[in-house]
Amino acid sequence: MSTKQTLRGFATISYWADDMEAAKAWYADLLGSAPYFERSGPDGQLVYAEFRLGDYQHELGLIDRRFAPARASATPGGAIMYWHVDDIEATLNKLKAMGAEEYEPLVHRGEGFITASVTDPFGNVLGIMYNSHYLEMLQSRIQG
Repeated sequence: MSTKQTLRGFATISYWADDMEAAKAWYADLLGSAPYFERSGPDGQLVYAEFRLGDYQHELGLIDRRFAPARASATPGGAIMYWHVDDIEATLNKLKAMGAEEYEPLVHRGEGFITASVTDPFGNVLGIMYNSHYLEMLQSRIQG
């Protein structure tokens, strides 16, 4: 009997922005790379930009806020996606120096787990985390 997994893994996280060119530039600066895919609307304006990043090449998509679902909140809140970072304090300081505002300060959640989050200049919550389990899973995959 074959069973299928319901959730297979993180595929794409979408962040909304009113000023797509500014959002694209801000994230390119943060990530140190340009988006690998962009789409313009019929008016020639950028409506989507996608970055691949990290050990598993996850996708971060920036979408023109005009295309947000009708019930999407215009204020930060809801679920927080945490990206693993190797130096959480340095990353948090870099984000704040780039204009992000602290959403949740550094929180030590137990042995090997520290979280923090900011709102980017476009109103999206960006979570960062030092996660020892992430590193264990990555190491086992490398040694695999």
